[in-house]
Amino acid sequence: MAPALLLVPAALASFILAFGTGVEFVRFTSLRPLLGGIPESGGPDARQGWLAALQDRSILAPLAWDLGLLLLFVGQHSLMAAERVKAWTSRYFGVLQRSLYVACTALALQLVMRYWEPVPRGPVLWEAQAEPWATWVPLLCFVLHVISWLLIFSILLVFDYAELMGLKQVYYHVLGLGEPLALKSPRALRLFSHLRHPVCVELLTVLWVVPTLGMDRLLLALLLTLYLGLAHGLDQQDLRYLRAQLQRKLHLLSRPQDGEAE
Repeated sequence: MAPALLLVPAALASFILAFGTGVEFVRFTSLRPLLGGIPESGGPDARQGWLAALQDRSILAPLAWDLGLLLLFVGQHSLMAAERVKAWTSRYFGVLQRSLYVACTALALQLVMRYWEPVPRGPVLWEAQAEPWATWVPLLCFVLHVISWLLIFSILLVFDYAELMGLKQVYYHVLGLGEPLALKSPRALRLFSHLRHPVCVELLTVLWVVPTLGMDRLLLALLLTLYLGLAHGLDQQDLRYLRAQLQRKLHLLSRPQDGEAE
């Protein structure tokens, strides 16, 4: 049991790293664009047009750097999710396989956020400048971001947050309960294999709904939208399973109320 207990600090460290990265990701994707954290170089009048920007090395260079960071994150996230890599990491890291995946994903995302290069002089796809849009559009974006993040946190809890972070695997291993996935139904396992990102719509809302959509934000939104779209493969059977699970949980929540009514 003593060697097994040594796994707990490693899993907790991975969880803390992932949690801190999640907080930083909220700041990176929501607070910074909504609260004006990206510095402007001379304001809208100093921005170049699209044709001029595509020929300006001072704009193309940071975009290429940002693209490289995103490809690094996408590559790590996809490579470590491949079955062969998962089998290899499971062989050498055992029950810490999921914690290792979460930690590496958090580190890759930290690299993206810390070394991201904004392009304030580049053109924008849209920008709310004139009143009343300059007041109401940021407020509307803020409300939608808050709703999206609340939905994301709620969905993660529904999808067993402890298991997603790798904590549950270590907990079950220490107590000798086996693998958590072994206790799930085949329909649930099928759903999880198709639904790698259960917060797709909410995350896309966060990426696209901003008062100003500049070139670097457009690159971020486009690439992650493409990646999220390719990572999903839900079919009618998965949707029927989700609908049945939702109805079952709603029925369980309504049972105490029915008892009180009687």
